[in-house]
Amino acid sequence: MDILKKLTEEFPSIREDRAQNIINLIDEGNTIPFIARYRKEMTGSCDDQVLREFNDRLLYLRNLEKRKEEVAKSITEQGKMTEEIQKALDAATTLTEVEDIYRPYKQKKKTRASVAIEKGLQPFADYILAQEKDSDVRAEAEKYIDAEKGVNSADEAIAGAKDIIAEIVSDDANVRKKLRNLFMKNGEIQTRLVNADKEGASTYEMYADYSESVAEIKSHRVLAINRGEKEDFLKVKLVVNDDIAKRIAGAGYLKNAGYPTQLVEEAVCDGYERLIFPSIEREVRAALTESASEQAIKMFEVNLKPLLMQPPIKDKITLGLDPAYRTGCKIAVVDGTGKVLDKTVVYPTPGPKQNIDAAKAKLKELIAKYNVDIISIGNGTASKESEIFVAELIKEIQEETGREVSYMVVSEAGASVYSASPLGAEEFPDFDVAERSAVSIARRLQDPLSELIKIDPKSIGVGQYQHDMDKKRLDSVLSGVLEDCVNSVGVDLNTASVSLLKYVAGLNAGIAKNIVTYREANGKFASRKDILKVPKLGEKAFTQCAGFLRIQDGENILDNTAVHPESYAAAEKLLKLFGYTAEDVKEGKISELPQKVKEYGVEKAAADAGMDVPTLKDVVTEIVKPGRDIRDALPKPMLRRDIMDINDLAAGMELVGTVRNVVDFGAFIDIGVHQDGLVHRSEMKGKFRHPSEVLEVGQVVTVWVKDVDVKKNRIALTMKAPVKIPAAKAQ
Repeated sequence: MDILKKLTEEFPSIREDRAQNIINLIDEGNTIPFIARYRKEMTGSCDDQVLREFNDRLLYLRNLEKRKEEVAKSITEQGKMTEEIQKALDAATTLTEVEDIYRPYKQKKKTRASVAIEKGLQPFADYILAQEKDSDVRAEAEKYIDAEKGVNSADEAIAGAKDIIAEIVSDDANVRKKLRNLFMKNGEIQTRLVNADKEGASTYEMYADYSESVAEIKSHRVLAINRGEKEDFLKVKLVVNDDIAKRIAGAGYLKNAGYPTQLVEEAVCDGYERLIFPSIEREVRAALTESASEQAIKMFEVNLKPLLMQPPIKDKITLGLDPAYRTGCKIAVVDGTGKVLDKTVVYPTPGPKQNIDAAKAKLKELIAKYNVDIISIGNGTASKESEIFVAELIKEIQEETGREVSYMVVSEAGASVYSASPLGAEEFPDFDVAERSAVSIARRLQDPLSELIKIDPKSIGVGQYQHDMDKKRLDSVLSGVLEDCVNSVGVDLNTASVSLLKYVAGLNAGIAKNIVTYREANGKFASRKDILKVPKLGEKAFTQCAGFLRIQDGENILDNTAVHPESYAAAEKLLKLFGYTAEDVKEGKISELPQKVKEYGVEKAAADAGMDVPTLKDVVTEIVKPGRDIRDALPKPMLRRDIMDINDLAAGMELVGTVRNVVDFGAFIDIGVHQDGLVHRSEMKGKFRHPSEVLEVGQVVTVWVKDVDVKKNRIALTMKAPVKIPAAKAQ
């Protein structure tokens, strides 16, 4: 297989020469963020997502070729390689096809067919399979009666031969391919509920007596069925038209030659029922699970990125509130940099120590003392009561002092995981677990990326069935998301934690720890090149990571931009070309540079400065505004000062909410009533294949209430504005 040609066919937006460049860059050990950002001229400005998909496919195709070579070698060593087998291997486009070809030559465990072969019945099976019209099967069978070999009668010889034929049909790659296609196109998944009295059975009520075609079943239903089966609530089977399947299995083997053909047909039916059906049922279920898992992982990836990339609420003193009943609400006040200023416990929620007045007095004191701007409330247990309390508190502060304080309910998913982790203990050794949670809840409002990066992505709460996924594959994809987010934002070299630094391109946890250790021992880094003094950080790692590290107030203003050190000379030449200095960049006096470059001619400016056009454009963008944060351009999180109750909702009511999670069947929206509402995909506007094409986590949207079920605590929302009926017609 020509891998390069195959990749350019599958990625039509990438020219062949650029595809080769990408392969070379990957093989040279360059990271995806580095290639995406600093080798645009070689890739045609491919973004990191396309590059990761390209890399995944490259690895698959290389593994496919490797497996083909292994199979060819094994078959050749057995002396069974033919031109036909080699052609089939060369034409195979999936690992499944390769394994189908290899199946007849693979060393098997003991089977009925292998036992029959040991008894010397292979020639007899070939005799029957030939299906000569004038053959006398019984007379031939008697030749194979041999008590020493365990063949005591003609019937036993015939039975053994049929076992061999059944396995021959089962191992036929062409038969398996056709049957697999039949199962995928015309098969049906059927489920029934078992252990209905067992706790948790109600979760699977919709699958009590359920069926859906394999071709149409949605990914989330596949995963739900799998989990129900694993938890012993569901019995699942794959159903297909057996008559059609058996005809397909026997199509290349039956010759209408009387008794021999009857025996072959019996062997085909036995092979289908005993060997082929169970095997392909497993394969189809596995294929559905793999596809559903990939979709779930993709959804996790799609949801995680905007969650991590939510705009930070910078330089705001924040009060974090970790809600609880019996043990009280843990409070932490942090300054604009995330440094803890104070902590306490209050009891505004129902419990043995409830004291709303004392809680209000204490929080008013803290808010006044530290000039708190925002209250960040975790959305876990007692969150609703805490939110009501905070809304009342804010109202009283407004009336008493005129001071405006806002609040926001943030997802506390993973906060407890972080709090109980070695990292949490290392960061706050004198805090208890709940106090660390309060700090995390405050900080994840100030800078979601810096705080959420400390938590295992699977615990962040924006996925579906993440604990059922292939851990290695899920971790790989989510690590890619974390890496892309960290590198697209950039990292302050003098303040970043190990948790952030380890995701910078070219670095790992060990080098990240070395950077922090060196920084603590020697003070702040004055320039990017100083990190070359860090143990185990060599030139190759420096090339990969340098452009993603930032140094504020350093020796070189370019160190506080995404301009790579390899382009410093060209950037300085560009500034000189238009009459600017590094001091002008520092003082923000080059706002007219983009227009001057445009008038001068972008290509001419790039050539005169000694860089390619994509690099020139990036350099201009960066030096016009050093220290810029790309997240600042995104819509800000929605802060609140009051709260509604689910009982306040009515059909047709217009609300503004924040997307909390996007799933295959819709999206969950926080509308300020503690319980998220669901916008089903059918209630979204426009044409789309998946809800993620319409909405993303953190997005602020306008919705209308469609229906409210107070008893079940369910809110149905729509993004389609209700049609207003004119008053005259309404009458």
